[in-house]
Amino acid sequence: MTSWEKAYEKWNSFQDLDPALKKELNQMKEDKVALEDAFYTELTFGTGGMRGILGPGRNRMNIYTVRKAVNGLANYIKVNCVNVKDRGVVVAYDSRYMSKEFAVEAAKVLGAYGIKTHVFESLRPTPLLSFAVRYLGTTAGIMITASHNPPEYNGFKVYNEDGGQITPDEADHIVASIQQTENELTVPILEKEVLEEKGLLNWIGNEVDHAYLEQLKQISKMEEQHLQQDKDLQVVFTPLHGTASKLVMEGLKQLNFPNVAIVEEQAKPDPEFSTVDSPNPEEHQAFTMAIEQGKEKGADILLGTDPDADRLGVAVKDEDGVYSVLTGNQLGSLLLDYLLSHIDQDVFKNGKMIKSIVTTELGRAIASSHGAKTVDVLTGFKYIGEKIKQYDATGETFIFGFEESYGYLIRSFVRDKDAIQAAVVACEMADYWKRQGKTLLDALELLYEKHGYYQEGLSSITLKGIEGSRQIEQMMKEMRNNPLSEIAGIKVEKFEDYLTCTRTFTQHEDKKETIELPRENVLKYVLEKDSWVCLRPSGTEPKIKCYYGARGENMEESKQRLEILQTTMNEMMDRILKNC
Repeated sequence: MTSWEKAYEKWNSFQDLDPALKKELNQMKEDKVALEDAFYTELTFGTGGMRGILGPGRNRMNIYTVRKAVNGLANYIKVNCVNVKDRGVVVAYDSRYMSKEFAVEAAKVLGAYGIKTHVFESLRPTPLLSFAVRYLGTTAGIMITASHNPPEYNGFKVYNEDGGQITPDEADHIVASIQQTENELTVPILEKEVLEEKGLLNWIGNEVDHAYLEQLKQISKMEEQHLQQDKDLQVVFTPLHGTASKLVMEGLKQLNFPNVAIVEEQAKPDPEFSTVDSPNPEEHQAFTMAIEQGKEKGADILLGTDPDADRLGVAVKDEDGVYSVLTGNQLGSLLLDYLLSHIDQDVFKNGKMIKSIVTTELGRAIASSHGAKTVDVLTGFKYIGEKIKQYDATGETFIFGFEESYGYLIRSFVRDKDAIQAAVVACEMADYWKRQGKTLLDALELLYEKHGYYQEGLSSITLKGIEGSRQIEQMMKEMRNNPLSEIAGIKVEKFEDYLTCTRTFTQHEDKKETIELPRENVLKYVLEKDSWVCLRPSGTEPKIKCYYGARGENMEESKQRLEILQTTMNEMMDRILKNC
């Protein structure tokens, strides 16, 4: 028998297999393709956790793969954290299928080790889980979510005792611990009733919510007199069938934004996300219903959060009355400028704005104009959280962090991207500009006029199977071994290889610098004319993303420059693929 057939037989012959999974397995028994896909490998535990399709099999999200992951985490924290049993672990979950069940399964495994688990009574956002780790002082946090993946997915994210996503080094140790669990079907557990009797399962009500909302209120930059007044800003909000409804509405209420209409059809948690093609505020179709309601109510701003409420999208009316969805780079730049314009300049003596290497350079220009420094990190908000932890020790001040993929963090009582914080401040910012007779699009134009017209783009190539992975690997090898000296007629100033952590100045090849970041298979070309290109392959699938940035003296110039960069790189990658 092949390895997948042996794995299938182990599951199929297991006497105590969960009845629902047993039924699904029986329905699949004649479909060898489906069986092989479900059993040919183990579900990958990446740098933050795991995510996969629900169903039976070691390559699926189910109670057994969750138990195995939690078993590895339990053994890791026993060795690496202090007072583990009493401090325990906090678990939250979103609106997806099996989310609460998986949360309880986590408690069952932890309880078998005598480790107390705090589980929320009902669904909560990811940023609240990050906050809860710090508020409750737990050794770790678990968030059951698949973010904005399709309905058939669920996932499992791990947070460290600082409330941040686990770092790559922590992930490596947890993975090693998980792999020591030989049989996912026989992981020891205690039943829920036993956990409750022993005091090993603590159901969390509203206490953490109230503590979070108190912190949320403190992030406002409004003067006290205006803070206490009702604002006339008209807001439409959609949580896209997810977890953000309560905290966003309460957060806006306590800052006296009374004119907030929720998209009722999308306010109810729904694991099918039945009103959208994808519950992702990065995609404009997710705003369809909010735009319709916005037109009816004459809304100044539309807010959309993804199901676990760590990403925020915003749309505002243009001069023709048409709602325009801001990019993550645009909203992040606006938030940064608003915050820096309302913070005491003394803060900047040791203040830091943090962004990823593929996030707009407009952020750096804005920060610099206010006297603040910019710190670049690799893609992934865990790296921003890690920097904030360092600043706790060094006394440096975190000002703001953002990524182009609609992730923002304003205050560090949360250590992950937080759409609730961003939603509240976005409304406060829109109110500020409305009182100046301007929209957020007007404010963005002012930033462009001051700093230059920055534009960003993204293209990707997705291939199939092992051969696709080989081709992606070959493409990166070719680009790494034969670095470009120009792209689309624009000279390369610096070539950055994040796998070797080396920055080479192409006009002076003997001049090199060490990049003080973790190693990652990423290449970046920094070009003349304030342009750049970055290649980043996926670590879990045969896919490569190419990010672009350009700056011009006007919008037409920057868009043309961006377009030619994108066209040139797409043609180049196609050419390399054909030769792979």
